[in-house]
Amino acid sequence: MKLFETVAMVTIVAVVAGFVLYPIYYLLQAAFDVGLPDSRPPTAYGTENFAKLFDYPHIIWNTLVVTFASTVMALLFGFVTAWILTRTNVPFKNTLDQLMTVPYYVTPLLGALAWSFLGAPESGFINQYWRWLGASGPLIDITSPMGIAWVMALFEGSVAYVMISAVMQSMDPALEEASQVMGASRWRTMWRVTLPLVAPGVLGAAIFVFAEMLGSFSVALVLGTPARFYVITTAIYHFVSQYPPRIPLAAAMGVSLFAVMFGMLWLYRWLTSRKSYVTVSGKAFRPRLMDMGRLRWALFGIVAFYVFMSAILPIATLLFASVQRLAVAFPAASNFTLVNFTQAFSINAVRTAMLNSVILGVVTATLGVMMTGLLTWIILRSRLPGRGALEYLVMFPQAVPRLVFAFGMMWAWLVFPLPLYGTFWVLLIAYLTVFMPLGVRTISGVVLQLDKSLDECGQVCGASWAYRLRTITAPLLKPGLLAAWLLIFVASVRELGASILLMGPDSKVMTPAIVEAWFSSSSELTAAMALIQTVVITLAILVFSLFTRRLSMHGASAQ
Repeated sequence: MKLFETVAMVTIVAVVAGFVLYPIYYLLQAAFDVGLPDSRPPTAYGTENFAKLFDYPHIIWNTLVVTFASTVMALLFGFVTAWILTRTNVPFKNTLDQLMTVPYYVTPLLGALAWSFLGAPESGFINQYWRWLGASGPLIDITSPMGIAWVMALFEGSVAYVMISAVMQSMDPALEEASQVMGASRWRTMWRVTLPLVAPGVLGAAIFVFAEMLGSFSVALVLGTPARFYVITTAIYHFVSQYPPRIPLAAAMGVSLFAVMFGMLWLYRWLTSRKSYVTVSGKAFRPRLMDMGRLRWALFGIVAFYVFMSAILPIATLLFASVQRLAVAFPAASNFTLVNFTQAFSINAVRTAMLNSVILGVVTATLGVMMTGLLTWIILRSRLPGRGALEYLVMFPQAVPRLVFAFGMMWAWLVFPLPLYGTFWVLLIAYLTVFMPLGVRTISGVVLQLDKSLDECGQVCGASWAYRLRTITAPLLKPGLLAAWLLIFVASVRELGASILLMGPDSKVMTPAIVEAWFSSSSELTAAMALIQTVVITLAILVFSLFTRRLSMHGASAQ
């Protein structure tokens, strides 16, 4: 290994280790701090902060109830829609498959805001219609534990769908056909054959979704805080934001949550690496779909209902609320207005937050692709000692809830010699760190498809490592790099947990600004801001799609 290659690799590894481990160290330090308040470093260490967690059994209970309920509902959404779209002849299958990814771009925060308009006990549109029909009480209460779990499940259901459908698509349908030949009905076949065969994939999806729900923040913050319903993530935010802040207790909660999530994600990786329940062998097969007859339209309705509840209805609700002076279910003509949008664009803080979000998204995506592309190459293609440990280090932020990681960064950068806390730079560092797993997972799928001989040929011809990386590896990785850029950009623009504790007065970004507006100004203005953010993300995706299409056409014409 040449000197330049070694120095480059060691440098990137050192940067990654600093980004990941530095805030975790300060998080652990704060969690075990039992010395004098406001003393840095701590004057004494102990486990008393963890013992104090049992003084808040209602927070632990709330977290478990919401997490289990939302996981069950998300898996139900994911399994049913995956079975319909992969095993039956439902109409418009390709369109529905593409629509199933829309909730990912809608975001849980936008969904929570929309469902607050729909299902608030007193002012919710659904409950207003319900009382108009003559009822006395609310029909639904979206601020209840089951209401919060419902909204969380709607937006994680698409994740469960992607994970479960991938397993179903690779399953040999001959076993299901044999069951039907023996006289079993379609539903009995699904229950007794399909479900057991995809059980490992469903279990892996369950563990992954459970860990995601455990670290969820935005939905519980918007829907639970007004009703004083706290889960662990919102309790951490409350303890940090109150005066005086209860930093050690919040850190102990964060470390406990991180430990549980780390264990769940380790279990998920262990299960998905096992070679059990093999149904795909060397024998080729062609997936054959079950003919559901007239029932296929009912199945179409089930998938369409999920898309409607998780994407179409939230966006339509926010649009309906944003064009009213006071959001009501039965508005008069004089109540409609565009003042909320003009106000959103006229407020300097909102314009600055939008601009900062876009700039931060572009910079994070560009630097993130460069960094994660190099990391992926080091992990999968280099001979650097310890690259296996580097992979675990890179994926480590996936096991830490972003709010908890931001809390560790807040505590770490407050004592850093340079004044970075509250600036654009600390947000950039936070985003680059928490989105490393996303970039590495996206790019690694393409790297594994490239034959090592392509790089070896360049090496034999005398090309340097940097030249091979620029002229051979990077062009071949272009699809993965572009996909990673778009995913990191979208994730950066909509991020809440990693920025709500780190942004300062001059470094506000859009998503935390929306949350602040929800609690401090009119809900109609907040709806307008949320829609503006959605339009920005949509336009970015369209522009990026046109750019990549033109790039691919130019590449094809050049050949």
